[in-house]
Amino acid sequence: MSARGRGRSGAESAVPGPTGAAVGRRIAIGVMHGLWRTRVLGAWRVPAQGPLIIAGNHSAVLDGPLLLGTAPRPVHFLVKQEAFVGPLDPFLRGVGQVSVDRSRTDRAAVTAALGVLQRGGVLGIFPEGTRGEGDFASLRDGLAYFALRTGAPVVPVVCFGTTERGRVVRGLPPLRGRIDVVFGEPFDAGDGSRLRTRKALDAATSRIQERLTAHLEQSRRATGRS
Repeated sequence: MSARGRGRSGAESAVPGPTGAAVGRRIAIGVMHGLWRTRVLGAWRVPAQGPLIIAGNHSAVLDGPLLLGTAPRPVHFLVKQEAFVGPLDPFLRGVGQVSVDRSRTDRAAVTAALGVLQRGGVLGIFPEGTRGEGDFASLRDGLAYFALRTGAPVVPVVCFGTTERGRVVRGLPPLRGRIDVVFGEPFDAGDGSRLRTRKALDAATSRIQERLTAHLEQSRRATGRS
């Protein structure tokens, strides 16, 4: 996501409040721990207050709800606008999630995301931009932009077990299957200069990729997952 481009109407750019995200977290806690054997490691590393960006790997549809239910703070995720259809539209907006058009620069989404961080909230991003291998091999620059613009620290997180396929619900892991979520140490994506040039953005993206990849490898060793 770039910082330039045309956006939607002002009505859609409102900053989501913390109450909806807190309700969404409670719902997700019940679902994630009720349907699967979810193990959470390193949640103590997540700062208890202040603006924060949670950056997760993305290989399955369950990753977003899983992080909503395992992060120790309510999270506002940037969610593709295609998910906001039918009854999911008011539900996702009601629990504080932010719709984003991935085909262009979405100024409304950028405004909402910046607003979350500026009021000290937690913004969730899948920096790969879409579901894939979940190995952080290719990152978009949206995460670096928000980190440099606000100075918010980044907490890496990886999910294991969400790509396994069960028989009860197609596309979801087996019920009561083991899922691991590992939170890493927060880090500053910038170099201390506070510059937000194209060069600084590219450099920050490279630093973020190195840190996320390192956390993925450490998490694999800690959990014995691949």
